[in-house]
Amino acid sequence: MSKQAAPDAVACCSPITARPLAPDQAAAVAPLFKALGDPIRLRLMSMIASVPEICVCDLTPAFDLSGPTISHHLKVLREAGLVDSDRRGTWVWYRVRPEVFRQLGALLEVTAAPRDGHPA
Repeated sequence: MSKQAAPDAVACCSPITARPLAPDQAAAVAPLFKALGDPIRLRLMSMIASVPEICVCDLTPAFDLSGPTISHHLKVLREAGLVDSDRRGTWVWYRVRPEVFRQLGALLEVTAAPRDGHPA
C-alpha cells in the first residue's frame, strides 16, 4: 500500500505564529487539514491514532456507512500522508504517521501571545 512521505511544507515550516506561511507551504499543508476537516475522517483518525494499529474490519462496524464509503475516507487519509497501511490477507491494517502529527503540532504551536495585536 501507499507509503507517503511527510509533506515537505510541514517539515520546513516554523510555527505559524513566527511568520506567515509562503503560498507553496500553505498549499502543501492544506490537504492535511482538509482530510481532517471531515467528521467521519476525523473520527477514523482518532480511532487509528488511539492504538498502535487497527484493522479496517474493526473500523467499519463503528459507522453506519458502507464499506466502500469507509474505504474512500481511509484512502483520503492515506493519500494526505496521515496514515500508513498494509494489506494482510484480505484485511488492511492502518497506523498513524506520528511524525506528520508532530510536524503539524509544531506548525500550530503558540508559544506566546502576539504583542500589541501584531505578530512577534
